[in-house]
Amino acid sequence: MTTKLFGAAVQRREDPRLLTGQGRYLDDLGPDALAAAFVRSPHAHARVRDIDVSGALDVEGLVAIYTWEDLPERVGRALPLLIPHPALTHGRTAYPLARDVVRHVGEPVVMVVAADRYAAEDACALIEVDYEPLKPVVGIEEAVQGAQLVHEDVPGNVGAHLVQEVAAADGRGARESIETSPHTLAFRLDIERSASMPLEGRGVYARWDGRDLRVYSSTQTSTSVRMAVAAALGLPLPQVEVIAPDVGGGFGVKIVHPWPEEVLVPWAAMTLGREVKWAEDRREHFVSSAHERGQVQYVRVGFDDDGRVLGLDVTILHDHGAYTPYGIIVPIVTSTQLLGPYKPGSYRVEFTAVYTNTVQVTPYRGAGRPQGVFCMERTMDKIARYLGMDRTEVRAANFIRPDEFPYDQGMTFQDGRPLIYDSGNYPEMLRMIKELIGWDTFERRPGLGIGIGCYVEGTGVGPYEGGHVQITSDGRVHVSTGLTSQGQGHETAFAQIAATELGVPIERVSVVTGDTRRFGYAVGTFASRAAVVSGNAIALACRKVREKALRIAADALEADPGDLDIADGIVHVVGAPSAAVPLSTVAVLANPLRYAFDEETAKATQFATAAAPDRPPVAEGEEPGLEGRDYYSPIRSTFAAGMHAAIVETDPDTAEIKVLRYAVVHDCGRLINPMIVEGQIHGGVAQGIGGALYERMVYDQHGQLVNASFMDFLMPYATEIPHVETGHLETPSPLNPLGIKGAGEAGVIPVSAVIASAVEDAEGIEINRMPISPSELFELRMG
Repeated sequence: MTTKLFGAAVQRREDPRLLTGQGRYLDDLGPDALAAAFVRSPHAHARVRDIDVSGALDVEGLVAIYTWEDLPERVGRALPLLIPHPALTHGRTAYPLARDVVRHVGEPVVMVVAADRYAAEDACALIEVDYEPLKPVVGIEEAVQGAQLVHEDVPGNVGAHLVQEVAAADGRGARESIETSPHTLAFRLDIERSASMPLEGRGVYARWDGRDLRVYSSTQTSTSVRMAVAAALGLPLPQVEVIAPDVGGGFGVKIVHPWPEEVLVPWAAMTLGREVKWAEDRREHFVSSAHERGQVQYVRVGFDDDGRVLGLDVTILHDHGAYTPYGIIVPIVTSTQLLGPYKPGSYRVEFTAVYTNTVQVTPYRGAGRPQGVFCMERTMDKIARYLGMDRTEVRAANFIRPDEFPYDQGMTFQDGRPLIYDSGNYPEMLRMIKELIGWDTFERRPGLGIGIGCYVEGTGVGPYEGGHVQITSDGRVHVSTGLTSQGQGHETAFAQIAATELGVPIERVSVVTGDTRRFGYAVGTFASRAAVVSGNAIALACRKVREKALRIAADALEADPGDLDIADGIVHVVGAPSAAVPLSTVAVLANPLRYAFDEETAKATQFATAAAPDRPPVAEGEEPGLEGRDYYSPIRSTFAAGMHAAIVETDPDTAEIKVLRYAVVHDCGRLINPMIVEGQIHGGVAQGIGGALYERMVYDQHGQLVNASFMDFLMPYATEIPHVETGHLETPSPLNPLGIKGAGEAGVIPVSAVIASAVEDAEGIEINRMPISPSELFELRMG
């Protein structure tokens, strides 16, 4: 049937518009708006002694200059700490504009509003800020020493500390299990800082009409920005609208809400009675948005002769930068998702999150999982090397078996709920990836290596998402949901769900996301949750609409609703296709009017009168219209999984690392659209290769980011990304009506571990830190 599209490789419906230049991004809006620019701190740590704006007052086109002292009390408050946690004993957030102290290069100090960005930047350059430089804290080691403090009231620079432990079946803890194991290993692993670098930076555009405020933001969380802006500006929520236009990539950096600019730009628009806009430039994005990844991990593991892990003890030091606006989600995810598809006999993990005078850390695609997978997969490789075993055999010895699901890892996940894996088949996935990459037939030679990495990804976290579905009198289906889109293919995947549930052609379905005028309550797009949570909400809303449509059509056709079906937008009696009524007519019947505004409505009204002249226009207690709204709240997270493998070649002279082949087997439950899932995986692999071989944030001892441009911050070209060979395994989730799991971050999560495994295989040299560059590999060769 043409309308049963769930699982079909439907072409992305948003692509023609975007590929032909018809996208509408933040900076395409408000061409006549005033422009904002910011004076940002050149120091990593300093007291702000004085701000002299007199030199900028004569700049032509200048409209206003604001410092923290100019802000009203509500606007000038410290920004909210979004996700509090008991272990976050010293959470700290920044002020919209610096108050007394700056704690990283790039922190905003002064906002300037002018007729255009040129004038605003000219004014910024003429403002003199008197700083008293303070010694910065740079790097994890310096932070844990505690000799200098990022925040004077945070002892030892420790923002959070958490220990979780799962004992063995005999009650022994991880450390005791390790001590009594036949074999033990201890080692240190390092992951350096990186950042997501979307094509489009952040941006905000606001206009105020004296009563209502409309804000456009390049955000992943439009409804949350709405709540935050309303609270900060003291406005009733119904007077604030927030719209995410087309967003040129998010990858996590646009989750935070509100950013300083999302409060300041709307406030300036209200204060000045003019439209105001700010669009981030690339250097601003480097030094004033958010980074991720930086961790040091100390691992001790005990295992038996077959490679089974009897005890695992991991201590993590996490660099949180200057502030913790998004809580400690990243290290929590690292510490829990580290376990992957394995069941160690006992496990203890301890993390300490420390402040440094560097850009704050919030989730970046993968959100702590790449670090955790690097830790566990390096551990598996080291066990195999120690025992002289095949690396896949060690993994197989530690897998959770298919008959053990649901499997309780005995820990608490990032959503505060038990870490229980819902479904999976890891042995079958291993068989598939070995076959796809040719593991057993791989011919080794110097400089050629093969690597593997396994992961489990918690997806579809709550608390909820909603969906609204309306069928109008032209037979079109209008779907809206509150979360936002940044390239995930929501317009296509959500339309496939609606088309399948309602039995309509996908061409007649439209989807709107990220517009609080259309849907006011949502959580946001992050954590591989959109398809799971919004997709199921839309399906539930569609089922409400379908039930109502069948009930109304049954009255018109004098049939039982149970005898009806919908196909190609027509409600018909099963087995008697001539007894039918279009959904467009049903929509008119659901909302009877005295007047016909078009030919379709006139025909439908005539049909209704002829078919059921005695039927009440609207049944008692029933709302008019053929529409429905529903929400989906997951019981707990669903757990997708995957295995990646790669073949790399290292140059004997230059130590350049080239990825020759890359293969992925992935399980995200039932596939809505396999082509979109593959696209997500391919993009994630490219991002992961960047993180494994190229990307790093390099700070000097003064807290200056020395590679804050695309001339110095390396990313892979398309020529450096191999074709990604993909296989799918579907183990439906029992936790939601559609049986789906998330896929958005899957491609990036294990890549560093896979590349490290392959380079180590090619070189015979232990790889304990990522990313790895040719110069670092050359140094390792030299000993």
